[in-house]
Formats: sequence, C-alpha cells, structure tokens
Amino acid sequence: MKITMGMTTWTEHPVLIHNEQRPVTLNEYAQHFPMVEVDTFFYALPQVTTIQNWLSQVPPAFQFIIKANQKMTLHQRNQERGELERVFQQYRRTIAPLIATGQLKTILFQFPPYFDATVRDFSYLRLIRAWLGNLPIAVEFRNQTWYKAGILDSVLAFCRELNFTLVAADEPHDTPTSVPFVLATTNSDLVMLRLHGRNRKGWDNQGKEWRKTRTLYRYSSEELDFFKQQIETLQPQPKELCVVFNNNSAKDAAPNALSLQKMMNINFSGLAPKSPEQLDLF
Repeated sequence: MKITMGMTTWTEHPVLIHNEQRPVTLNEYAQHFPMVEVDTFFYALPQVTTIQNWLSQVPPAFQFIIKANQKMTLHQRNQERGELERVFQQYRRTIAPLIATGQLKTILFQFPPYFDATVRDFSYLRLIRAWLGNLPIAVEFRNQTWYKAGILDSVLAFCRELNFTLVAADEPHDTPTSVPFVLATTNSDLVMLRLHGRNRKGWDNQGKEWRKTRTLYRYSSEELDFFKQQIETLQPQPKELCVVFNNNSAKDAAPNALSLQKMMNINFSGLAPKSPEQLDLF
C-alpha cells in the first residue's frame, strides 16, 4: 500500500521554506509533498490556463485533490436538473488537463450538514456517478444519519458499488455538525483521511471569525500515533492511502504532516527538484 500525504492549499505552510514573510509557491510545496488539495473549484471554476500553469510547476507524479463546486454538492438545494447537469459538464471540461496528465487524484464532494441519508440524497449520489463517469470521486458527509447503526453498513456497500472513496474525517465528534471517524476501504484504489483538528469550540463557532478558529488545532504525538496505527492495521488495504491535513488555522498542518511522515518512516518519491537558488535555503 502506497501512503501519500499533504495539506489543503500550498501557500500557507511557511515551515516548508523557513520564511514567514511570503507565501509558499506550488513548486516549493511540491519539493516536500506529492499531493495537494485545492478548494478553488468549490467557489468558482478556474480558467483552464490556471490549471495548466499549476501543472507546469510540479513533477509528473504530483497529484491534485480538487473540490466539487458548491452547486454540485447541493449547497444550493433548489436547482433545475438541466442546469445542474450543465455545471457537471463544464466542470469536466475545466479539469481536462488534470485528467489528461493523470494528475487528478480525486474529486472531493464535501456535502453540507443537511445532506442526509434519505432516498433523495442516496439517489443524488448515483446521479453524480452517472454524470462523472469513471472519474475518481471521494465523498465526505457532515450529517450523522449516514453513520447510524443499521445505516452505516448500507452506506459502505453503496460506496463500494459506486466506487466512491468514503472520506474518514477527523474532527470534534460530539457536535451536531460532525461525524464519527470511520476508516474503511470502499474504493480499492484510494482511501482518504482528512484531518480537521479537534477544536470543539472553534468547530461550533458561528461568528465572523469562524474560518480562523474552526481548524485551530495541533495534533499531539499520541494522536498522530493513533492515525499511524489505524493506517497500518487497515484491511483490506487499498493501492493508496492519502492523508490530508486541514488543521491550518495556526499553520499546524505542515508540522503535523512532517511529524507523521517521520513516525511512519515514509519517503516520498518523484518530488520536484530544488532550483540552484533554493538550495541555500534548506
């Protein structure tokens, strides 16, 4: 089983360049990690030329997890089916460069808390698969109905049928908008952990500063060891297991990722080479 890891975005991890004064470039990030998660797509689809520019900065083995657009995750509930299908078609055209180079790791559907385990929403998941064909898809739920006793087994079987990666989300697990951590292989190609931190107070924050507090958390060595054990004992093993650190309100994601990498004695291959002028920085 190949293990990969990385963070959400590439600009906000100064520990990678030992410099707090400027954003990290994608090329610099790719010298340390083999993948990145990009949320740009959730808000608006980028230009194809923007994606091509990203690809020019990373080696061929580097991959992107990209979020589904908010219309695709039904953050806007009352959409006409024809209009929604056109959004999916435009999305596929936009990400064509990633598909062509084999650098699309998966499309992440992070659903809103009101997307629940009803017949309507199960049916929508099937529609997603029909509209995206055989593209890799990961789903992250934020409603506890998907994990209730008597329902979870059906959800796991459904994800296996549609070849979805069911994201194992680590977050505060005792709030109305959080879900339990369930690590299971529903896609033999890819299992994914997304680690948001366990800041319960920040998770429930509904104020203007919620973005600064929701993922304000640094995992302890003991907590990282828990993930290490979960990963090492996972059965059946997929071809790849990817760990995404999203606990970056205080720039803790990269230090935690580097720590887990060291704990698991993982060396990533195919990273971007450092340019001559960068060699003096490390």
